[in-house]
Amino acid sequence: MTGASNSENVNTHAAADVANATRDIAEVPAVEVITTAAVHLLSAAAIKVGLADNPEEETDLDEARKLINALAGLITAAAPEISDVHARGLRDGLRSVQLAFREASTFPDAPGAGPGEKWTGSVI
Repeated sequence: MTGASNSENVNTHAAADVANATRDIAEVPAVEVITTAAVHLLSAAAIKVGLADNPEEETDLDEARKLINALAGLITAAAPEISDVHARGLRDGLRSVQLAFREASTFPDAPGAGPGEKWTGSVI
């Protein structure tokens, strides 16, 4: 086998993988894509506010603020589209990380000025 045919073979497989992934994502309902993205943001925010196994090394409130803001914006914008059944659990998780952020902060934000509170209102 020559180098060119190996390269062509790899490119053919890569193109097939992309086509399969595209076909797979096309079959996923929008509600599932939105909730999956929200759960990823929620999980990352929980780790960054110190709710994971190793908070001394994983806590990063600057990163947590960004994740919580993004999560709050997504949940607020998507709530009418994904129904209250899906949004309720996400809102509960969001509130939990917002409160954990306040608890982890040396100098807590004023009520209504914490991460995500622009979209959710004050959590305290």
